[in-house]
Amino acid sequence: MSDPLDVVSSEDRELVEDADQPDWTEPMLATLTEARFSDPGWIFERKLDGVRLLTFRKDGAVRLLTRNRKDRCATYPELVEALEDDGVDLVADGEVVAFDGDVTSFSRLQRRIQVEREEEARERARTVAVKLYLFDILHVDGHDVTRLPLRTRKRILKKAMRWEDPVRFTPHRNEKGEAFWREACDKGWEGIIAKDAASRYVHARSKKWLKFKCVHQQELVVGGFTEPEGRRVGFGALLLGFHDGEGLRYAGKVGTGWDDETLESLRRRLDRMERTTRPFSAGDPPSEASIHWVSPKLVVEVGFTEWTDDGRLRHPRFLGLREDKDAEDVVRERPPDAA
Repeated sequence: MSDPLDVVSSEDRELVEDADQPDWTEPMLATLTEARFSDPGWIFERKLDGVRLLTFRKDGAVRLLTRNRKDRCATYPELVEALEDDGVDLVADGEVVAFDGDVTSFSRLQRRIQVEREEEARERARTVAVKLYLFDILHVDGHDVTRLPLRTRKRILKKAMRWEDPVRFTPHRNEKGEAFWREACDKGWEGIIAKDAASRYVHARSKKWLKFKCVHQQELVVGGFTEPEGRRVGFGALLLGFHDGEGLRYAGKVGTGWDDETLESLRRRLDRMERTTRPFSAGDPPSEASIHWVSPKLVVEVGFTEWTDDGRLRHPRFLGLREDKDAEDVVRERPPDAA
């Protein structure tokens, strides 16, 4: 394999810094927007409905870390094997997904997300295959490349890998963001990501990366649950909230989107988190005696049709647990251009 940095122009060489590979680095995060656009200076990628993973490879050894630094090598051993001994040392950014037909499915990925033992992961891989889509590179062979323009980083990334399943390069479209967004919505995708092609990689949320969503999804914290009724097992509904700077604000209940296995396994987990006081500080949560309050540590992904004027979810449905985000980091996602 030739040097991936050969694609860097002489003008941009001064932006490449000699640096030891870091043990950890914060990922760049996209900002939600309602203002879709087309622009020749931007590229547009499919928004994947999975879990963000940072790939660290050094001397042939691989680490896969989530946004909250959890090691997922045992969860996805087939990804580790595909990445080992594949050439250069690197730090790359990507997303692990599972497909339901042609659509990435966070719900389907749930059967892999919660697995922590390699033996169980290999067993589940027989029915739930995963793919790792890499879309950016931060470090390669002793060089920090985050100051380079995105287009250049993507060229470096493409040259740094052999690209064999289950590891895939994330393709992009140029310029025509609005048409690609409409196509994504027609295909049932979650949306697309718009990226300034000249932008550097920053370790924070940025308006140089923007989310054009087709569906409404939100990470929320579980603060309580109700007892099941009739033939329902586990629990009836989860009481959800988000942090608003003053505490945990109640955002409504979700009572659909699970199978019996999920209901029962979640109930066991919730029972271990039960407490006597309600965790919500605002939003007028219900106060029935039948509600079980829990410590606000569990994060779930919820789909919904819209936010109501009083900050409640309309028609919410459970999509899955989020093990890659800490509860204290969960806030209501608002597009700055619609706030």
